Amino acid sequence: MMIRALLALLSLAAALPAQAMTQDDVLSAQLLSGWQTGSGTHMAALELALAPGWKTYWRAPGESGIPPSFDFSASTNLKSVRFHWPRPAVFDLNGMQTLGYHDHLVLPIEVTPLDASMPVTLRTTVDLGVCKDICLPASVTLDVDLSQQGETAAIKAALADVPMQATAAGVTGIGCTIDPIADGLRLTADIALPDQGGTEVVVFETATSGVWVSQATSARNGANLVATSDLVPPQGAPFALDRSGVTVTVVAENSAVEIKGCPAP
Repeated sequence: MMIRALLALLSLAAALPAQAMTQDDVLSAQLLSGWQTGSGTHMAALELALAPGWKTYWRAPGESGIPPSFDFSASTNLKSVRFHWPRPAVFDLNGMQTLGYHDHLVLPIEVTPLDASMPVTLRTTVDLGVCKDICLPASVTLDVDLSQQGETAAIKAALADVPMQATAAGVTGIGCTIDPIADGLRLTADIALPDQGGTEVVVFETATSGVWVSQATSARNGANLVATSDLVPPQGAPFALDRSGVTVTVVAENSAVEIKGCPAP
């Protein structure tokens, strides 16, 4: 579960020798101011530069990864933010699979102001894990004034690498079965999706906070991709799953597909 992964990360950090690298040695960060969109929102971005070989994690990082967390409460004139996550890379270490980004990340953040006629100052504290041979917990506090147009090329490149939505990717259907297990649920998705080429990694996410999701097993069944994962809530018992709140992402070497909802067959 996430607590187990966090304890593992902290224990790794505590075991580092005195001469080990610090956060400043491996990570730099800034907010990019971007541009105002035609709908009245503002497209900004978080940019992370990592030392060669270092990585950080996607929103659903896998069993041993730590997802980044964001606190925007110190911002001014901010109604909401929406993240546009670029396609993650898949990392395998000692049989453990994680998902994230190596060396560099531009994460587009679409900002909706409270008052569209007034400027927005975006302020955030980001807590994240950064890893190479060892892992470090990291925290950065950043701010940017969104009243002026800023970087466009890097943000647009990141937006172009966001996973395709189901229809655009050729998904013609998805059916999901749910079976109770001793400490939660087993979710199996049967996805009518054209072969994405190479290894296809399936990731399940739920809208219910605190649910631990196991690494999915998946295989091709003709034109369909079938994937199974265990969902374990904090109470360790079967629970009512909101099917509409399930997100299924299929990550391949050169593409990714995001499917919203996991209806019954």
